[in-house]
Amino acid sequence: MFQRLLVANRGEIACRILRTARRMGLGTVAVYSEADAGARHVRLADRAVCIGPASAAESYLNIEAIIAAAQASGAHAVHPGYGFLSENARFAAACRDAGLIFVGPTPEAIEAMGSKSLAKARVRAAGIPVLPGYEGERQDLDFLEAHALEAGLPLMVKPAAGGGGKGMYVVRERAELRAALEAARRLAESSFKDGTLLIERFVPEPRHIEVQVFADQHGACIHLGDRDCSIQRRHQKLIEEAPAPNLPDALRERLRAAAVEVARGIGYRGAGTVEFIYDGQAFFFLEMNTRLQVEHTVTEAVTGLDLVEWQLRVAAGEALPLTQAQVCLRGHAIEARICAEDPWREFLPSAGRFALVHWPEGVRVDAGFESGDTVPSVYDSLIAKVIAHAPTRTEAAGLLAGALERSHLAGVRTNERWLSRILRSEVFLEVRHSVALLGAQGGRFAAPEPLTDTMWVFAALAVLGSGAASNPWSVRDGFCPNLPGDLEVRLRIEGVTHAVRLRFDRGEPSVAWVSAQPAAEPPRSLALAEVRLTNEVIEARSGSLRHRARFLLQSDRVHLWFDAAHVVFELDDPRAQSFSAAHSAGGLTTPLPGVVVAVNVEVGQAVRRGETLMVIEAMKMEHGIHAPFDGQVTRIHFALGERVPEGSELLALSAPDAPAS
Repeated sequence: MFQRLLVANRGEIACRILRTARRMGLGTVAVYSEADAGARHVRLADRAVCIGPASAAESYLNIEAIIAAAQASGAHAVHPGYGFLSENARFAAACRDAGLIFVGPTPEAIEAMGSKSLAKARVRAAGIPVLPGYEGERQDLDFLEAHALEAGLPLMVKPAAGGGGKGMYVVRERAELRAALEAARRLAESSFKDGTLLIERFVPEPRHIEVQVFADQHGACIHLGDRDCSIQRRHQKLIEEAPAPNLPDALRERLRAAAVEVARGIGYRGAGTVEFIYDGQAFFFLEMNTRLQVEHTVTEAVTGLDLVEWQLRVAAGEALPLTQAQVCLRGHAIEARICAEDPWREFLPSAGRFALVHWPEGVRVDAGFESGDTVPSVYDSLIAKVIAHAPTRTEAAGLLAGALERSHLAGVRTNERWLSRILRSEVFLEVRHSVALLGAQGGRFAAPEPLTDTMWVFAALAVLGSGAASNPWSVRDGFCPNLPGDLEVRLRIEGVTHAVRLRFDRGEPSVAWVSAQPAAEPPRSLALAEVRLTNEVIEARSGSLRHRARFLLQSDRVHLWFDAAHVVFELDDPRAQSFSAAHSAGGLTTPLPGVVVAVNVEVGQAVRRGETLMVIEAMKMEHGIHAPFDGQVTRIHFALGERVPEGSELLALSAPDAPAS
């Protein structure tokens, strides 16, 4: 076994690999960009080397810088994790040429499956079912457009060298085709340095099934069961489970056998995943990921194995620890991907500093961030994975949903409570879901949190810091000698303000009144008893019900975790309010930093409401900037390729009859 491992990645996967390497007694080296100088994976490693600026192209995708870091730090082996260079044959070859052990398959195996088009041709020749489509060498957009129209709609356009769902577009109408081809090529070139596209028949409501395979250098090749990854949004997996539920036994065996055949056919080595779609009757090969998958954790849970340890041992030349007959699957495991995005604001990516990160006990958590860490805007939005394992699927789903509802994260918007709603839904529990579920019904899981009077009152208690104190003059608890005292807190959510008035008797809150502003109805009262408040928890009884909630005061906000809800209240202090007329005047700003990847208009051009004016790429996703009304473009502040700071005005519109600025 080699002695020192460099992890050529960041975030939760780097932390997860480092954990196993340290358990095995290996020395560890982290690499980081300037944006990740204080990151958790840097703190966990024995040594760390800066490899460049924030841009992934200049750091985590910089092969020369990573090889130099490995040599300078005395590393003997390099683990690529997933994403970035994990499926880059040139990187694997560069490691080999530098005398480093690449923890993964050979460059030749990566090359064989690195192009989806070449992989499909190889698999089709082996007799494994493949979706019909185009995967040829001719790649000019006019030809692709004509071929796609000849093949018929609906269809899928995606990068041949892609992975992780990036750059994939479903085309249902002819008018959508050209824009989809252009967008897919942009992302293919920026993310994978290869603009080759392929077209395939689109299956509207399939399930996404995959098989974990493992092979060593001595000819052994086995599978470690299957997984279902059908809960996806924009082709990004969000909930994964093992084993795949409700598959006929005979079909399950054929899937697993096909996956092993694919791996054997290219002389594979290490961990890999063969992906299929299943339409309820038959399965079709999609692609092979020649790396460790994000969802490898659920396979670890049902097998009791550490797949990263297997990777390291196979890379060091050891044989697989088990034969196929010795692999045993127990129970059911489900993983939820926690992402920095806001489900209540159309999944707008989020970035910034975590004021609080707290995970519950009883489940496995692979996290890349802790309290005080900063989530950069330039990388993938995945921040953690929560994994539950139980004897049955229903128990695992309930355990995971409860764990997500007991998670406390503040400072960066995250999706854990939205995921818990999916896990508790009948369509998931009854295995009636497909990859189309969230596209068709995702909105119903993102309904606003129902607010109760008790939540408003608890938020006000958090602000006032109520309760008896040894020095009543130093706390805001309504203390007044021999008399009750009233204090009011004004709180706002989504533009709706409530005034919460608390009456204190000898320093203890006794009654609360809640009213909307402007008052549409008389205030509602709530009797309080046995109120207890610490630095982070409020407990109180109202009638026969006792409530307990966690809170966090953050600048002008109050985070309240109440039952399954996480509600963020704003303090409505007129003295602290500021007015911005940018939007009403036609100014369009970006809520997070990014890079301009398309400018579709010119100054003086007339536009219609809803028209896409500009496209910003942030956190590896494209976001269209749309016209809020019919008007005319008066200014464009950023050009193609320029980096846009958070809150910047991108362009300005005026009404059609208004003079241009």
